[in-house]
Amino acid sequence: MKKPKLLIIVLFQNLLNEKPYYARNPAPPLPGILLAGLTPPIVEVEVLHEMVRPINYNTDANFIAISFMDYISPHAYQVAERFRAMGKIVIGGGKFASTFPDEVQPHFDSILVGEAQTVWAQMVYDMVEGKLKKRYDAGLSPSLEYIPPPRYDLVEKKYFSPIVTEATRGCPHPCTYCQLNIVRTPHRMRPIKDVVRDLTNTKGLPWFKKKMAMLLDNNLGGDLKYAKDLLREIAKLKFWGIGAQYSIECLRDDDFVEALAKANCRMSFLGMESLNEESLRGVQKKQNKVEEYKEYFDKLNRKGILTFTGLMFALDEDTKEYYETLPEKLDEVGCNVILPSISIPIYGTPLYHKIKSEGRLIDENITHYEGDHVLFKHNNLSEEEIYEAYRRVNKIFYSWKNIFKRWIKFLKKQSVQESISQFIMKVLISSVIYFKLSIFQKHHAVKRVFNTKKSKVKEKSKKVVNSYREEHLTALPTN
Repeated sequence: MKKPKLLIIVLFQNLLNEKPYYARNPAPPLPGILLAGLTPPIVEVEVLHEMVRPINYNTDANFIAISFMDYISPHAYQVAERFRAMGKIVIGGGKFASTFPDEVQPHFDSILVGEAQTVWAQMVYDMVEGKLKKRYDAGLSPSLEYIPPPRYDLVEKKYFSPIVTEATRGCPHPCTYCQLNIVRTPHRMRPIKDVVRDLTNTKGLPWFKKKMAMLLDNNLGGDLKYAKDLLREIAKLKFWGIGAQYSIECLRDDDFVEALAKANCRMSFLGMESLNEESLRGVQKKQNKVEEYKEYFDKLNRKGILTFTGLMFALDEDTKEYYETLPEKLDEVGCNVILPSISIPIYGTPLYHKIKSEGRLIDENITHYEGDHVLFKHNNLSEEEIYEAYRRVNKIFYSWKNIFKRWIKFLKKQSVQESISQFIMKVLISSVIYFKLSIFQKHHAVKRVFNTKKSKVKEKSKKVVNSYREEHLTALPTN
């Protein structure tokens, strides 16, 4: 008999888009293919990333699983409603569903609360047998042992680097804007042998797509001994290049930097967030020291490792003068690529409760909580000043002139410390990654920043979702 089919959808689109927006992201998100890897073989599985292709409502799938973030929740509810009206069984999951399950549950036949590894297989069996319960709760911090590898064979061909996995979960830092600090869980580590198995479970991929990988941890360096031990094992796999995400203070450890280099790390995502020391302290990001940025970024660049750094606008201590000099400061500290966003007081975070208690929240439409909207009244700046700074910095940083200027500067820092062929490969891979990331961010700026008419978007949003807080979020945590 033909197996029933499960379609796993990872949502990306914003509810208010008039036209679909497809990102030029070089690597897929992890949740969809990880869930596929956890799925028992009693169903056929397909994974659809809305980032690169539209939802197929004519699918022959019997069951639909939807993973979504907070700002996409209204869209997720619409997608679920449409599939349910067609007679499909629809399951919801992800960080928002896990944090606010009572809000999410009415929109789905069932929801998964928490991390999937301990309950997902049972959900699938129950679903196929017609015994699906309304909610499956994995509890806080389940074991990270025995998690099967992601299904890289199900990743769309549009992605440049399909091999993505995680070695750790959680983060030891108390940054007030971070979703991880709505309900804090300990930083946990997977067995190193399991991570290595993930990275080598690449049957069916083209040979050239087996040579690049991404570690999508919240903070790989939460335990530096573990991180260094893992990187030494990854070095044996002889990747052309890997990417890793960790917090900046890890770069104080020279052995960690050396381990990154020997593992052929070619890109590090770092939560820089601000070049204003007072702004960093204001969101409890005390592990970052602005005076260290230039030294650490230069240290990575000389090893052939690019920096991809988060940059937040509209932090409370920011000023107009800070923004006026920000492009020059970014050039001085040596950022290769930035991921800019306007500060998001994510529902339930300490930052949200602070701003809400001060009466400064001016936009509670959750579809705007994606990083391109001003959401609260700033202490020093008007909305238009924030939008103008955001547009200006994006425009200057991602001009083609400055993209090529940073690339040349990066190349000049390289020195031959290996064979000529290895050096050429290092420079080539770093350059490919650099331009992939830069074009991805420039594309986002063109689509979402430069031409966005904020006043029209806000007016339209009122017709779609007048107040998400009033309609949906009736039971937010109070501490």
